[in-house]
Amino acid sequence: MLNQFSRTQLLLGRDGMDKLSAARVAVFGIGGVGGYVCEALVRSGVGRFDLIDDDKVCLTNINRQIIATRKTVGKYKAEVMAERMKEINPDVDIRIHKCFFLPENEDEFPFEEYDYIVDAVDTVTAKLALVMKAQEMHIPIISCMGAGNKLDPTAFRVADIYDTKMCPLAKVMRIECRKRKVKKLKVVYSEEKPTRPIEDMSISCRTHCICPPGAQHKCTERRDIPGSTAFVPSVAGLIIAGEVVKDICKT
Repeated sequence: MLNQFSRTQLLLGRDGMDKLSAARVAVFGIGGVGGYVCEALVRSGVGRFDLIDDDKVCLTNINRQIIATRKTVGKYKAEVMAERMKEINPDVDIRIHKCFFLPENEDEFPFEEYDYIVDAVDTVTAKLALVMKAQEMHIPIISCMGAGNKLDPTAFRVADIYDTKMCPLAKVMRIECRKRKVKKLKVVYSEEKPTRPIEDMSISCRTHCICPPGAQHKCTERRDIPGSTAFVPSVAGLIIAGEVVKDICKT
């Protein structure tokens, strides 16, 4: 019967669509990368999600985040994403976690129910905690490396963490994963040399923070505030979604 996923089924087959529909994917971080992951996965027929993010949409998110509009500024990203996904597929099962993932609260998440984990968070601490939990629970995981300060969307690659180069975040992750005896980790990373952002304090969040009231993590807490574009994190997110779909369909 013709339905909204018919064109996808022409490529993945009925068995592939059934696997996607039954899968529960946990997306940690609903920002410039994670938002496009969710968008592509729900349009691909993934039927169940956990969305994890404690942040609210900020005016400065509008340049790159698919959920960020003038109407959504100040709203929780996970809630806005869930509403958008429901408009795409009213039958999708979505659980929202309005919190930031850390080793201290990992027991609050039903990892035993996850078929796949997407790491689209910004901090090394959270990334490593996710990687270790996924390894412990034998859950497939894909981790996004740095997408900030980049201008070339064609420079992204899919690789094992130990085969990455150029990306500063990937370098830190390689070192830390090796310390923890992580044998392998699928990542999406860019081979583009990061661009140094212009130092213009008149448009810097450092001195002109406009984070919504009640935001748990303000941009002023960051050591460096990266520049970003609409066409780099979105590509990273779409590549990740493609890998998730392929891996789920292969199982």
